[in-house]
Amino acid sequence: MMYGYAGRILHIDLTKGSTKVIRLRRSVVKAYVGGKGFGARFLYDLAVPRVDPLSPSNPLMFFTGPITATGAPASARDVVVTKSPKSGTFLDSNSGGFWGCWLKIAGYDGLIITGRAGRLSYIYIHDGDVEIRDASSLKGYGVYATTEALIEEVGDKDAKVAAIGPAGENLVKLAGIVNDLHHVHARGGPGAVMGSKNLKAIVISADKRKPRFELADPEGFNEYNKKIIKEVVMGPPEEWARTDGTPIIVRWSNDVGVLPTHNFQYGVFDHVDEIDAEVLRRYRTSKAACYRCSIACRNLTRIKDDKWGEIVLDGPEYETIAMGGSNTGLSDFKAIIAWNNLVDDLGMDTISLGNVTALAMEAYERGYINKDDLDGLELRFGDADAQMELAKMIAYRRGVGDILAEGAREFVAWLGGDAYKMAMETKGLEYPAYDPRGSIGMALAYATADRGACHLRAWPIAAEAFGDMDPFTTEGKAKLVIEMQDLNAVKWSMVFCDFLDADYEMITNYFNYATGLDYKPSDMQLVGERINNLIRLFNVREGFSRKDDYIPYRVAYEEAKKGPNKGFRVKPEMFSRMLDEYYQLRGWDREGVPRKGKLRKLGLSKDAGKVNIVSVKY
Repeated sequence: MMYGYAGRILHIDLTKGSTKVIRLRRSVVKAYVGGKGFGARFLYDLAVPRVDPLSPSNPLMFFTGPITATGAPASARDVVVTKSPKSGTFLDSNSGGFWGCWLKIAGYDGLIITGRAGRLSYIYIHDGDVEIRDASSLKGYGVYATTEALIEEVGDKDAKVAAIGPAGENLVKLAGIVNDLHHVHARGGPGAVMGSKNLKAIVISADKRKPRFELADPEGFNEYNKKIIKEVVMGPPEEWARTDGTPIIVRWSNDVGVLPTHNFQYGVFDHVDEIDAEVLRRYRTSKAACYRCSIACRNLTRIKDDKWGEIVLDGPEYETIAMGGSNTGLSDFKAIIAWNNLVDDLGMDTISLGNVTALAMEAYERGYINKDDLDGLELRFGDADAQMELAKMIAYRRGVGDILAEGAREFVAWLGGDAYKMAMETKGLEYPAYDPRGSIGMALAYATADRGACHLRAWPIAAEAFGDMDPFTTEGKAKLVIEMQDLNAVKWSMVFCDFLDADYEMITNYFNYATGLDYKPSDMQLVGERINNLIRLFNVREGFSRKDDYIPYRVAYEEAKKGPNKGFRVKPEMFSRMLDEYYQLRGWDREGVPRKGKLRKLGLSKDAGKVNIVSVKY
């Protein structure tokens, strides 16, 4: 008996129309824990080197963890893992809600999908059976209509659906996979991978009263869980999540000058009073929680407006408010809700979409593009109608939307000249909502994040601009970023949500109660380091090196124009110094390739032999 796990991974080959069950090996559990860790191991082993992310052979995988669906706070999660069509790197993307829990309750720790269906299809998992069904009638449907139609078709009102919208079908590289209507595997283009497989949705029916997994020590687990809920979840560490959730960060970011405004030209927004958490409360109908989560961070909002109609939304979150609000100059909170609702239905990432929308707006205002390029659209900052229309153009690849559907880097290459100076991306993945000119550690975190610019690999701004560390010096930042990256690799493997303030001790205790293993916090720390090194090997194998760990021109050469960070930029020599220190502390060479000694320590020596980097000397 493998406690904490269902012990089974489902593999579906859409080309052959076949399914099989893979037994989960104890050695994989011990080395990689679950979630992100499982994904790192399986993607490295299954993906053909340099595989085209949109080819049938690129695996699309979903994994849970040992505490998924157990009632531990912030544990109603699953992770999607694939090779990113957006950045060409390893990609993992978290999502909450219920769908991931239903996958585990149904008896699977993971789902691996390969091949391509001959026609638009959906997968139905139920009662121990797996079916690949025709979804041709759903072609072009948004996420909401798809979800409603499939729940009706399978005859189970409690079924959970993960679906793509038109953006995924059209292979838009900003496309996500949407669970439970508004929970999105958003970043890096996993929706495009799902669309490339001719897969519209995955539907799961499961009986939550009869989960197909067991805990090693249910009593110990429940007692420890009660303790954490009482002392942490209901205590000061999680108060922000319980009261306002992520929208509270809007004000924090503006106050320290890192709130992206007008395509990161500024770090403060003159209309912040119109988009902060206090405004959201006016439209909030209730708080809500993912499956069995005691934090209940979610904000259910509702508007009834002559222009936007009646909308009920799970959100918006901070990243959406910042990237689709201040960054595009939009100060109408109702319009932000309406945009969020539209984007979820189209099946896209609000972070990348908000980024490329603001980029296009700046390009328009600077004369790089005009109305003729935009089918008559006047794309100015703060124009809600233009922002809505551009989202549709991108989702359906109409006009210039076809270029923007590829992303910021591709758009400025199309524009040519010095347009590259406006693009806010690393490795092709668009920047999220923190300006590194007010948190120099974020510059390093974005540059070294495994999937491209990402704030969920490390969030040093918490210790810098939001904490007590100097946000304008390089001292200690490499060490801080590494520590956060390794800890988060373990959190995303358990799979915990970011909102639980979990350290190695808490994670280890949950893991041991669930699995019956006897891990120490130092063992878990090693797991996090192992995962990040294996992923780095994957990215090196795919052609990535130091040249790809960069910061955008705007961050390096344009000083912050106003606010508390006015006059500051992340000078290239400062960044290079941080990156050198980061590589050294990681045990990597100057090109960012893990050294043999480091790999031996982590049990990854065999994997190093699969990486062909001629120029590297160990």
